[in-house]
Amino acid sequence: MVLLTIGMMVVIGAIIGGVTNHLAIKMLFRPHQAKYIMGKRVPFTPGLIPKRRDELAVQMGKLVVEHLVTAEGIKQKFQESSFINELTILATNEATKFLQSDKTVLELADDLGIKQIDDKLNEKLKDALEIRITRFLHNSYNKPLHELFPSQLLESAEEKIPSISEYITLKGAEYFESEEGKAALKKMIDDFLSTRGMLGNMIQMFLGQGSLIEKVHPEIVKFMQHQGTKDIITRMIRREWNKLKNRKLEEFSSFLSKEQAASLIKRKIIQELSVSTLTRKPLKEIVAPVQAYIVERGIPFLVEKAGSYLASHTDVLLKKLRVEDLVRDQVEGFSVDRLEDMVLSISKREFKMITYLGAVLGGIIGLFQGILAIAIG
Repeated sequence: MVLLTIGMMVVIGAIIGGVTNHLAIKMLFRPHQAKYIMGKRVPFTPGLIPKRRDELAVQMGKLVVEHLVTAEGIKQKFQESSFINELTILATNEATKFLQSDKTVLELADDLGIKQIDDKLNEKLKDALEIRITRFLHNSYNKPLHELFPSQLLESAEEKIPSISEYITLKGAEYFESEEGKAALKKMIDDFLSTRGMLGNMIQMFLGQGSLIEKVHPEIVKFMQHQGTKDIITRMIRREWNKLKNRKLEEFSSFLSKEQAASLIKRKIIQELSVSTLTRKPLKEIVAPVQAYIVERGIPFLVEKAGSYLASHTDVLLKKLRVEDLVRDQVEGFSVDRLEDMVLSISKREFKMITYLGAVLGGIIGLFQGILAIAIG
């Protein structure tokens, strides 16, 4: 009889403890809506979480921003070499796939919803060239030519002057050695003597026309082949070249105005670029000369710079994203059923343990009550 009494009190205590804890856990979520009797709200309705959902959303937003997704944590992540390496590998693989595409630029633009890309690129190119060329000519019109061209180009041109002199004398000697040159020289001598009146007639009478050309012709050829002639021509070209370098661009306006120059340069560049031809080529063909540079150096550089930028602007980005408001809005938009599923998916085992613990504690309390009742009785 004693054991039966104690056993009954243990069982009753365990049932009360387990049911009480289970009911308390259920009351966290149930009922979902407030219940009313005769116009008065029933106490403890709705459940704790449905009743405090808005407050829960605010606290979860603060929890995420202040303890989970913090600016310092994101900054450290962007500065981790392993993370940067992973991003670099990912970006390199994706860039390689894209750059090896068989699609043309026109097709890729269509995929992105960009229509008439040829006309748009041509218009952009014309506008950009118009501004750049006009600005360049405006700023350069009063400058001498030697300030407009690279010094390396000017030095290279000046180094060619002796070669030009040698070419001139060589071609001059070849010309005068030819029958055409000889005939031209004879005509020049005849024209010269014919303008000298009696003196010219006397020279022709003493030397004879054939003898004069035979004497002058070899000397002319020797003159053209002489090193001194080359030096004279070199000095003359160099002197004129120095004058040309110091002439201002505006001095050539009589040959070509700024507007004409701008139009000519723009038209030539557009013809050379041929936008419509480029857009109809496969992308891999266009980027082939620079693909290795883009993949091996460009992508790692961009990823590193992007990581550094994001790391240094994490605070601003998080403020712009308003993560706290985002989390709060998401939680507020959850249905109570979903909130319940989320909490139970995380804490289901713990809730069960609380229920079992209530039963155990209730059983222990029942045991002590039974023993105490028997002792008093």
